[in-house]
Amino acid sequence: MHFEFDKIINRLGTSSSKWNKYNRPEIIPMWVADMDFETAPCIKSALLDRINHGIYGYTEPPKELPSTVAQYLKTEFNWSIDTDWIVWLPSLVVGLNIVSRAFADKGEAILSNTPIYPPFLSAPINGDREAITTPLMWDGTKWAMDFDSLEKSVTNKTKAFLFCSPHNPTGRVWDIHELNALVNFCHKHNLTLISDEIHAGLILDKDKSHTVTANIPDAADISVTLLSASKTFNMPGLGCAYAIVKNPILRNKLKKIMNGIVHHVGALGYTATLAAYKDGKSWHNALVDYLRLNRDHVENALAPHTQLKTYHSEATYLTWIDARQMNVENPSEYFENFGVGIYDGTPFGAPGFLRLNFACPRVMLSEALSRIQRGLDALG
Repeated sequence: MHFEFDKIINRLGTSSSKWNKYNRPEIIPMWVADMDFETAPCIKSALLDRINHGIYGYTEPPKELPSTVAQYLKTEFNWSIDTDWIVWLPSLVVGLNIVSRAFADKGEAILSNTPIYPPFLSAPINGDREAITTPLMWDGTKWAMDFDSLEKSVTNKTKAFLFCSPHNPTGRVWDIHELNALVNFCHKHNLTLISDEIHAGLILDKDKSHTVTANIPDAADISVTLLSASKTFNMPGLGCAYAIVKNPILRNKLKKIMNGIVHHVGALGYTATLAAYKDGKSWHNALVDYLRLNRDHVENALAPHTQLKTYHSEATYLTWIDARQMNVENPSEYFENFGVGIYDGTPFGAPGFLRLNFACPRVMLSEALSRIQRGLDALG
């Protein structure tokens, strides 16, 4: 079946956060992580059917949704779960804030690596917890966790580790050895291991596969896994995510913090998630193939430019770029002057870096890359 990833869709006038950011329609926005593609046809069809019903009352998860989630996780990642382990959330960012409160008390600390998706840094602070960070290290071929540095950073106040797999923004797919080392580290220091795996369906390297962190031996009872169909199927505006928590003690802590505060998932979020996991596989496969070519296009186009160091994205639709050799005060603002909006690395804990979202029609991507190249040429 053919899917139209090359189709240009005008998102101006739709209140799109991505396209509204700059208030300058000439800027191509490549910052926030949503895609400029229509979602899968099966999702559009399911949503239209539900909308045409005409009543949008309070909604429980469809009866077949938990078993569909379980089957999806088994098929995609060889992870067997009980449906009782699922805790529904209105978004993954809500999940990050809830887990920060559930598994560390006020004044206690949560550890994570930088660079990292900005809510990892803000969620602990929002709940009056301390955010402790340790930089990932570049080992010459890939970004890696520095366990020596982690050992120096952890304290007796540290109660949880916030982990991102696949990693946003570097695009790493963590291997079994790294995951085992992390699980052992968390056991050693009695940390709850909270893993954001929202990009798990976006593995681009054909020789890589995603391993669920909680599926590592001895990990399940200390793990909380945060997931959503929203990134893979491009529907973050519909608001549906979930946590998988095997340990009933951890699961009850999570639910207790949520009581009376966290809103239920809306009807359309449930509907879209069910359709994605039941019928979206052919679209998903085609998407990954298209994104892989876009990733290669970015890396090939920027490789000749010594002012930028572009890191290979094994997964996600995001390219992490070291722009410090540009010797400009704010690389993100600099490229805005050439008509491209790229995410500044500062909120990720990495000033001087950029995160570029390449999930758009290729003609749009090519134009954006041409603008970046013109900006670099202007530096001399």
